[in-house]
Amino acid sequence: MQANIRSYAKINLALNVIKKISNFHKIESIVSFISLHDEILIKKIKSKNHIISFTGKFSKNIGKINTVSNLLKILDNKKLLKNNKFKIKIKKNIPVQAGLGGGSMNAASILNYLIKKKIIKINQRQIESICKLVGSDVLLGLNSTNTVINYNNEIKRFNIKQKIYTLIIKPTIGCSTKRVYAKVRKFDKPKFTKPNKQMFNLQFLKKMTNSLEPIVFSMHRKLKSIKFFLERYTCAEFVRMTGSGSAIVAYFYSKENCDKAKRHFNKKYKNYWCISSKTI
Repeated sequence: MQANIRSYAKINLALNVIKKISNFHKIESIVSFISLHDEILIKKIKSKNHIISFTGKFSKNIGKINTVSNLLKILDNKKLLKNNKFKIKIKKNIPVQAGLGGGSMNAASILNYLIKKKIIKINQRQIESICKLVGSDVLLGLNSTNTVINYNNEIKRFNIKQKIYTLIIKPTIGCSTKRVYAKVRKFDKPKFTKPNKQMFNLQFLKKMTNSLEPIVFSMHRKLKSIKFFLERYTCAEFVRMTGSGSAIVAYFYSKENCDKAKRHFNKKYKNYWCISSKTI
């Protein structure tokens, strides 16, 4: 048994931090997935242990303990894999510590594959429990579609035909999610209690924010400069950091404007990783 899986990057089109309970922050967010993806090879093997390896541009700083190893450990402990072992090779095309959910989406894609192929048999409550143990974003990645998540962790998914073109910038800076949230002092009022398709309209999204931006920009002024450049010198509908950073995303109606902005940005910032993509 061998399979190739695509693990898509997620972007937070908008993000509000509502409150803090104990060590956890309640957030609400409008989320989409883009065509940028990691490539996962999964193969059943005869071995005492799972074999997990990472290759690609963004594989350098991934430790032996990661979202994928954690997922497999949980499944083993729950005896859901029935002593089956897997060789998993992941080509990392999605930057780490970028707010693009690369690691969480890897775990979600593998879990989704194991469920669909009936290698493991679990109900919805078990799925949600496992996802929560691995990481807060993992449940989102089980279905790579447009999603609104409210502060009660309720998920509403939408099928949106209109595609949004994105230009994603990731400088050498990486952002620690834990460190960023530790600096949150102000909280937002809930805005996404009644999710609907109109929330994915660019005119609506223009009025929204990522409330973590001021914190991250105070820590990394380069990111603020990137956003300013994209807002002032490109035809972007709006520009916003995704997640807790450090990736900055510019949004466009057309591929032509997105590609033009990429060329313009590359002339100014030659050493920054930059890629154009679109929602899926």
